[in-house]
Amino acid sequence: MTTRTTRMSTTAAATTRAVRDTFSGLPAAFWWLWTSTLINRLGAFVSTFLALYLTVQKGYSASYAGLVAALYGLGGAAGNLVAGVLTDRLGRRPTLLVSQTATAGAVALLGFAAHPWTIAGLAALAGMTTSASRPAVQAMMTDIVPERHRVRAFALNYWAINIGFALSASAAGLIARYSYLWLFLGEALLTALCAVVAYFRLPESRPERPGALEDGPEDGPVGGREDGPVGSPVGGTSLGDVLRDVRFMTVVGLNLLLVTLYQQGLVTLPLAMGRAGFDSTDFGLVIAANGILIVALQIPVTRLIEHRSAGPLLVLSALLTGVGFGLTALADSVPFYVLTVCVWTLGEIINSPTQMSLVARLSPVQGRGRYQGVYTLSWSVAAFVAPLLGGVVIDRYGADAVWVGSLAVGALAAVGYAQVMRRSQDSPSSATPATPPASRS
Repeated sequence: MTTRTTRMSTTAAATTRAVRDTFSGLPAAFWWLWTSTLINRLGAFVSTFLALYLTVQKGYSASYAGLVAALYGLGGAAGNLVAGVLTDRLGRRPTLLVSQTATAGAVALLGFAAHPWTIAGLAALAGMTTSASRPAVQAMMTDIVPERHRVRAFALNYWAINIGFALSASAAGLIARYSYLWLFLGEALLTALCAVVAYFRLPESRPERPGALEDGPEDGPVGGREDGPVGSPVGGTSLGDVLRDVRFMTVVGLNLLLVTLYQQGLVTLPLAMGRAGFDSTDFGLVIAANGILIVALQIPVTRLIEHRSAGPLLVLSALLTGVGFGLTALADSVPFYVLTVCVWTLGEIINSPTQMSLVARLSPVQGRGRYQGVYTLSWSVAAFVAPLLGGVVIDRYGADAVWVGSLAVGALAAVGYAQVMRRSQDSPSSATPATPPASRS
């Protein structure tokens, strides 16, 4: 009995220490930003149920619903770029306030819109304003969190996103039974609450002195390139500079490859399962493994990887992603499909905080908004491209071609990450782009 009690006590102490190490050491501003992210994702109803709303509630065709979804994605792509510039010029806090207030208004109006062109226009506007907050959030997180804690901070933020998404998806299904309008108004209300949090609780973190060092909340100067690319205006980074930063744009391209694969899990996987004779309930059980694993494993996995070299982790994440989707070609039962989702989800868990920390390190202090805007643009492009690409390949070559191609894409991304990180180690300065910049954007 004494031995068993001692083991339980030791386990409890270890658990307490792990929890303390996971959640301690981060500045108070980070936790307000984390809370804002969680609230925002708790209210992310519309993008998830927009297609159902248009086809079931409004009676529009699937083609029209696809057009609206594409416009939402294109709006998001534009929002990322515009917000990246505003984040550097106006500041993180004003950009958050404006984007979230505008999102609340656009989503509320979308709930009352009746004319097809009005719906399409408001959907594009909502996509733009929703995405506009992302560069500001990630730039602010990079500003306020010391470099040695950033992997953990990005992981906690990604954790909040997935907790919020899982809860909002469940709640939205129940709310939609009574009124789709309440989905729009609910998201508008929660997004407005985020704007209030941003205004009253978040500090402006944009570095004010060109080329100056940041003062981290704990340990003085913290990571990130302190100057702009060679030849840029003093203390400034133009959008052209970002696009000519070869190393950074290679990382963005590799992220685009992986995110396009992750999107196949939401778009192509249900189509393939449907053609194989499985129903929506089966798909729900399969894709639920993704959210459950992220919520359960994101924090403990991050504790294992946060102080390890980014290169091998990114290579491993790409291989796991490619293999996970590749195995789908062999899946013939719900448990087998769940297994494939578990494999590529582990790749996602490793990739997300590691890559966001890498992006933070590659971004000059005075250009973090623009760099984050271009990086998050890859997600919007993937959301637009993946449905079109997956559908065409399935129609012409069958679902197995998608999964075999996914395996190849994952392997290609792994090779790409290995090359990028090798060049970073060989280069005397990982911060200097190979070509001179253009004028300020």
